[in-house]
Amino acid sequence: MNDTALQYILAAILVLPLLGSAGALLPAPPGLRGRGPDQAVLRHGVTVTGAVLVLAIVLAAGFDHDHPARMQATTDLDWIPALRIHLHLGVDGISLPLLVLTALLTFLCALYSYFKMPDGPSPKAFVALLLLLEGGTLASFAVLDLILFFLAFEAVLVPMYFLIARWGGADRERSALRFIVYTLLGSVIMLLGLLLVGVKAGTFDMVALASDNGSHLSHTTQLVAVLAIGIGLAVKAPMWPLHSWLPDAHTAAPTAGSVLLAGVLLKMGTYGLVRVVLPIAPGGMRTFAPYLAAFAVVGIIYGSLACLALVRQGNGGDLKRLIAYSSVGHMGFVLLGIASMTRTGVNGALFANVAHGLITGLLFFLVGALKDRYGTSDLDQLAGRTGAALYGRAPRLGGLLAFGAVASLGLPGLAGFWGEMLAMFGAFRPGAGLSRPTYVTFTAIAAFGTLLTAGYLLTVIRRICMGDRDTARAKPVLADVHGYEFAAWTPLAALTVLAGLWPALLLGLTDPAVRSLLGGN
Repeated sequence: MNDTALQYILAAILVLPLLGSAGALLPAPPGLRGRGPDQAVLRHGVTVTGAVLVLAIVLAAGFDHDHPARMQATTDLDWIPALRIHLHLGVDGISLPLLVLTALLTFLCALYSYFKMPDGPSPKAFVALLLLLEGGTLASFAVLDLILFFLAFEAVLVPMYFLIARWGGADRERSALRFIVYTLLGSVIMLLGLLLVGVKAGTFDMVALASDNGSHLSHTTQLVAVLAIGIGLAVKAPMWPLHSWLPDAHTAAPTAGSVLLAGVLLKMGTYGLVRVVLPIAPGGMRTFAPYLAAFAVVGIIYGSLACLALVRQGNGGDLKRLIAYSSVGHMGFVLLGIASMTRTGVNGALFANVAHGLITGLLFFLVGALKDRYGTSDLDQLAGRTGAALYGRAPRLGGLLAFGAVASLGLPGLAGFWGEMLAMFGAFRPGAGLSRPTYVTFTAIAAFGTLLTAGYLLTVIRRICMGDRDTARAKPVLADVHGYEFAAWTPLAALTVLAGLWPALLLGLTDPAVRSLLGGN
């Protein structure tokens, strides 16, 4: 497919959710109302997100896979000439997988919500916010101008705030406020760094800045820029100790909000580190890389220990909160891979980004289903003293939960394995100028974190999926997987297996682009 056609497809992918968001607020035509206006607007959400997913798949199919390092489907128009800001769009092997992942997860959330709308105000606002969130997230992975990147990065905050505050569970308003305050404060600092880079380099164009590889920025400028931009991105990543907004936000968010927050929004922070910080200010990044790696491995251990505390019987741990803390650990591996400043490590980070989106998205769907059936996600209430015995009461649901857990702990043959392994390989032999003994220590700590991860996830399986058979028979039978749940969850499970068995499908896209981004190293 020629680049002009891809250019129009990418533009449609970005514009369609915004038009759909506005359309969701309009009255439904009489012939399309179905059983009522609520059903009509939910169907509208499924239709628009489905169309965006189809376009994303067409874009991926038409992408020149022989040259994934080259920006494709590009549009470059003057937007604000006085400030040298361009409407510059494009995708390469780094951004394309995240673009498709965003479209897929948003469609599955819309489909799930059509059948299981969360309690709250009118579905009109819910669908409009969901589509606005999709548009901002897709734009974050497609824009190639620093100011546009910042605007897209910020555009997702407001819809996610309202999704948590209006359709969330207990303590939703405080959790939503904490989410917005943390991320906005980080974004203000990030904006200062982006402006510094643009002013000093004379351009905000991310492709030109990456090609320049920091040669027109002094070392001091690079240090300040990496520190400022890195803080803003680290909040969203989420990097320890800037992660504390995440568990509350996940616990309070509705199922669709948790899936998109973990599956897509967290990836915007790590994507920004790879797309902006690594190629634009490599000297400054090399100075701060050991500190980033140290925070990453602390996050891996901290997240795992927090999960081990939550999963212990009698502690009243919330299953959604446990998965949120597990994300702190898993994203620690992504940050460690980036901090290695090697092709292997960065490729592992990008692979782990996608794998985490698939696996954690599936886990949050499953926990949402458990909460719908039990009325709670409290682990002690779910499991009781002898275990919830989900294998016997709802075998398909129990099997999927066990599958998601073993995928998350990094079982070989599933997607969770490759990203974390490559990230540790990259850290074992870090880039030039980085202390190998220090990074070998970080690798050993991260490897210990994988053992802790296996410990808490296997405990979840034991407490939720297993249990006393006689006690299980005495409990009321649970509804097993419904048809709409099967439709929403199967693609994530299938892609988790596909990526685990055929990692070259993703690494073949990212590796040439990463090599180009790192200046050919």
